[in-house]
Amino acid sequence: MTSIHFSLSPFFSLNLNAPPRHHHHHRRLTLTLKVQATSSTTQTMGQESTNAAPAHGEFKLVGYKNFVRANPNSDRFPVHRFHHVEFWCGDATNTARRFSWGLGMPLVAKSDLSTGNSAHASYLLRSGELSFLFTAPYPPSLSDPSSAAIPTFSFSAHRAFTSSHGLAVRAVAIQVESAFSAHSASVSRGAKPVSPPVLLSDGKTAIAEVHLYGDAVLRYVSCGDDGWFLPEFEAVDSGIYCQELDYGIRRLDHAVGNVPKLEPVVDYLKKFTGFHEFAEFTAEDVGTAESGLNSVVLANNNEDVLFPLNEPVFGTKRKSQIQTYLEHNEGAGVQHLALVSEDIFRTLREMRKRSLVGGFEFMPSPPPTYYRKLKSRAGDVLSDEQIEECEKLGILVDRDDQGTLLQIFTKPVGDRPTMFIEIIQRIGCMMKDKEGKIYQKGGCGGFGKGNFSELFKSIEGYEKMLEAKVVGKTATA
Repeated sequence: MTSIHFSLSPFFSLNLNAPPRHHHHHRRLTLTLKVQATSSTTQTMGQESTNAAPAHGEFKLVGYKNFVRANPNSDRFPVHRFHHVEFWCGDATNTARRFSWGLGMPLVAKSDLSTGNSAHASYLLRSGELSFLFTAPYPPSLSDPSSAAIPTFSFSAHRAFTSSHGLAVRAVAIQVESAFSAHSASVSRGAKPVSPPVLLSDGKTAIAEVHLYGDAVLRYVSCGDDGWFLPEFEAVDSGIYCQELDYGIRRLDHAVGNVPKLEPVVDYLKKFTGFHEFAEFTAEDVGTAESGLNSVVLANNNEDVLFPLNEPVFGTKRKSQIQTYLEHNEGAGVQHLALVSEDIFRTLREMRKRSLVGGFEFMPSPPPTYYRKLKSRAGDVLSDEQIEECEKLGILVDRDDQGTLLQIFTKPVGDRPTMFIEIIQRIGCMMKDKEGKIYQKGGCGGFGKGNFSELFKSIEGYEKMLEAKVVGKTATA
């Protein structure tokens, strides 16, 4: 069975306790990709020019066909990468174990009673550059707030958050040059402060938070070159378990938020971060006959920190899936996290083995006709054997004028039909920076515009199943 692989070693130069990568029993295909020099361009419908659009201004949704992509390099402060994602939950131990087993992310660090933290239990999972942190509180009557490893932690905020949202993303953390200057620059441009900058015990690492959307926060983390996470966390030696629990997931590609209205949120985020519009879609671009959404993607200068945002549309036959999320989440929040795999076939084989034994289930696969048409759409990139593997594993394939995207979505990961996980692999768009290092251009292959319809149908089918169960229970009551 053939897997897809291309080397991005310069991109993954930060080891960060990544488990060894094992690729036994499967022959690999190394793709020869055209490498381009980095340049700042404007792109319209696959066309590029050097005429950059204005960096800022009031947001106006124009749709995929009329959208002009430009990178004005307008960040308000230096942004390096996604640092980690923190989930707030009622039971950090078992939630972390479930994600560890389901995604192939070993436990690498902890802060809890055993390390002297009586305020909260937090467990860090990591695979490559991807770091997931799970946090739950200890009883406030028995806790010492000064022992918290996350200085921004609040018992009352956690209790209110989990009561409203259940298991959900509290913080999307990005690594910045200085948490102090990033927080100052953000607040001076309208960001709502949540937690002021705090210098941690090592004297190098600092954390600050501002409001993102809903009850989620944007967390700024700055640290020294040797900062592997946060100083109050104790490393966990997982031994052989760490080596075996590796399904090939390597980093966070984008974090998607659902909001009631795009315009105020996009304007708010653009104003204080300086992030620019990277892509957008309307219901006409990506909807089905029954439901739809409007979406815009914001990006930093390097276009490797991506924040897509969705809003519901109304007047369709069915309620928008975004509206369903907003109702069950009791407001705006992080809808899903897109995780990059270095070999999506291997990742999916491992994840599907565990779907019914403590892992994550996936949305229904597309019909056979989808894959019969795939050869004409992507036959120059994927072999017949790989297309067959896509069908076997339920992987969707899309492409734009620059690259190819392979993607698949889990069912909601908690009790509520809210948050889910996307697994992706991007092929193509290899670039060379000024220092001669090779990297992959952010957003290569797009965001699955051609697959939105199939995804919507899967979600609509899942929602119909849930609705039928509820109606059936009501009728027999």
